[in-house]
Amino acid sequence: MNRLLPNSLSEFCHSAVSSVKGLPVSSLRRRTLAIKKRRIMINSLSLEPMEEEEEVQPKKKDYVHYDHNDACKDSRWTSRESYQFMYARPWHKVLDFYSDVVNGRLSLEALLGECRDLSRETHLSSNGVEMVEDPDMSESKNVSSKDRSGRWARVTYKIILSYHGGSFDGWQKQPGLNTVQGLVERSIGKFVDEKKAEQLREKGFPLEAAVSVAGRTDKGVTALKQVCSFYTWRKDVKLQEIVDSIDEAAPEKLKVVSVTKVSRAFHPNFSAKWRHYFYIFPLDDSKDDSKAEEGSHNVSDEEGSRSVSDEEGSRNVSDEFESQKKMTRFEISKVNRLLHELEGKLLSYRMFARDLKPSRNTGPPTECFIYHARAAEITIPCSSIEEEKCTKAMCIELVANRFLRKMVRVLVATAIREAAAGAEDDALVKLMDATCRRATAPPAPPDGLCLVDVGYEDFDPCICLIP
Repeated sequence: MNRLLPNSLSEFCHSAVSSVKGLPVSSLRRRTLAIKKRRIMINSLSLEPMEEEEEVQPKKKDYVHYDHNDACKDSRWTSRESYQFMYARPWHKVLDFYSDVVNGRLSLEALLGECRDLSRETHLSSNGVEMVEDPDMSESKNVSSKDRSGRWARVTYKIILSYHGGSFDGWQKQPGLNTVQGLVERSIGKFVDEKKAEQLREKGFPLEAAVSVAGRTDKGVTALKQVCSFYTWRKDVKLQEIVDSIDEAAPEKLKVVSVTKVSRAFHPNFSAKWRHYFYIFPLDDSKDDSKAEEGSHNVSDEEGSRSVSDEEGSRNVSDEFESQKKMTRFEISKVNRLLHELEGKLLSYRMFARDLKPSRNTGPPTECFIYHARAAEITIPCSSIEEEKCTKAMCIELVANRFLRKMVRVLVATAIREAAAGAEDDALVKLMDATCRRATAPPAPPDGLCLVDVGYEDFDPCICLIP
């Protein structure tokens, strides 16, 4: 570094600017460029020795918790504690049970000792799949067969699917992921009409059908009667061909329950009047039989209730809960009372939703009407002969006109958290007025959630499994 540097950068810039007065524009541009280069050179050179930079330690993340003002605020779990408590469970047993239900080996009714047939009388094919034409096709009946052209000539098919949530990455089609929608659209792509097929080929798109659905399920969520539909202008499509195409795509994981020809006005989402969900929450882990026999589940004095302790499922977090003197025990009857307060009310469930669009984050789009909300104790049947001990579990049943994103899972986790904290029976209703979503618990694991059915007629309490 033999060059002599100016005394200060400001003196250099001042002298440079003074010397460019009266020069043409081109010269000014060259001089400006030279000034910038000289400034970079001066900043890069340093006559003082460089000091070793100290390693910057990452700051510890501070978690902001919602400030509850009730009497149970000190005994209520934090979001992290709730997450750990919910996920430290034998969820593989629930997934195995749902797999047996999807394949017809078991049924949800068997959990509660019910022998109720929830389905209407149907015409079944040789493989037990319902294939009928919907008698209510009033829109197309009003148009004579000679006048059926254009939009009137298209045929809409209603497909009811059953699939195992643990085998797919959710419903919605996404690049590079094994989703139910992507699999179904590829399977029935050969049934699209010639005009649509030609348009897809011109754009370089694969031959796939466009499927609408009653409700998108997350990764891990099982469905027993998911409703979807697609339409085509082809008249030679047979119902059995649709069934075979979908059933062959993923055996033992995805199957068709029914295929029906419906009116052009039918839409699986907008035409639905209620959705029926079921959540199974395992209570113990049968890996340690000695602890289970010692009474980790103690029957309380209250009729029909049971105190639940997760001594095995939450070993990793038990010390943290004990240090803060928070309960890891709850009564199923308490959860039932908390949920029962939601029945028959039109409420805004904004605090119990996640990932909502800004345009649907307030007002009527967040309002839901819950017809049925109950909890009960069940026993998950053993999935194999090797398992001698069945798993105790709590099931939660919810029926509403609609559900927001992740609303069922947040409701389940929050109800369990409030029951363990000993909150009042109307605690869930009071949380509707909270100012932040941190007031509710993180979503429960998706493995326990199951979409039982979607209804297109008025709600009938007889469809419920828990009275």
